[in-house]
Amino acid sequence: MFIEQAYKGENETWKFVITTIITMGIFILNLLFFIFIDIDVQEEMDKMSQLIPNKNVLLGLNLSIFIPILLVLFLLVWALHRRNIITLTTARPKIDLKRVFFSCSLVVIYTVGSFAIAYYFSPEDYVLQFDPLKFTILFIVSLILFPFQIGLEEWLFRGYLMQQVGIMVRNRWFPLLLTSVLFGIFHSANPEVAEMGPIIMVYYIGTGLLLGIMTLMDDGLELALGFHFGNNFLAATLVTAEYSALQTDAIYKTVASPGTGLEIVIPVLIIYPIFLLILGKKYKWTNWKEKLSGRILPKEEVLT
Repeated sequence: MFIEQAYKGENETWKFVITTIITMGIFILNLLFFIFIDIDVQEEMDKMSQLIPNKNVLLGLNLSIFIPILLVLFLLVWALHRRNIITLTTARPKIDLKRVFFSCSLVVIYTVGSFAIAYYFSPEDYVLQFDPLKFTILFIVSLILFPFQIGLEEWLFRGYLMQQVGIMVRNRWFPLLLTSVLFGIFHSANPEVAEMGPIIMVYYIGTGLLLGIMTLMDDGLELALGFHFGNNFLAATLVTAEYSALQTDAIYKTVASPGTGLEIVIPVLIIYPIFLLILGKKYKWTNWKEKLSGRILPKEEVLT
């Protein structure tokens, strides 16, 4: 079982506190800054764009922040908890890259397909801004750096926190809900929230819940890693928007008004369950209730 992988290391409370504070510091500071400092997020983004007009450079700088934090997370898990990256990633003997690629391909097919349909019915909502040189650089930057960004979020929320909180409370449903809500809360400072309103939090928390269910049902992060990368990669390279957290030289730019509440909620309530059904059928998931809400056995019973 995935959560029980934490038993393969040392789990004193002080080690958990130190690791959590250090690795979640950037998320906590960003959230506190957003809550207590009265600023216009879009205005600040415009100022940053004026300071660094090259969108690829700005994207690269924003994503590069995640590299040292992810490495610190791995270091602390190894040095303090005496565990390796495999136990933080999967209950399998080794990381299954085929799962990563399949999940990524699934979200790519859905995203490109849904965009094609939207473009067919409302071409006036999109502006072609394809620049071969700029897009090539964007593609390379995204391919190299997004794995660190989504990797930190997955290994921290669905990996480290899911496992450590799970063995503390001795159940699966609480860490699933906690990490999903935290995932949403720490995205609340994104400019999309100011533009679309609180309803967008349904998408963020719902996405966290989807990724968490994938992780628990499949006993590993591979599917979540692939899905998260595919989603963010296309968000940067396929379509961008003025109010998006990712201001890039994507192929298209949408000039349509932000989606309504219904357009935000439908994917979470309909499309996400379909994703889970597809993955469940392919990987033969069973015993859903136990894997998502069952209790965690004590270390002595698991390792004997």
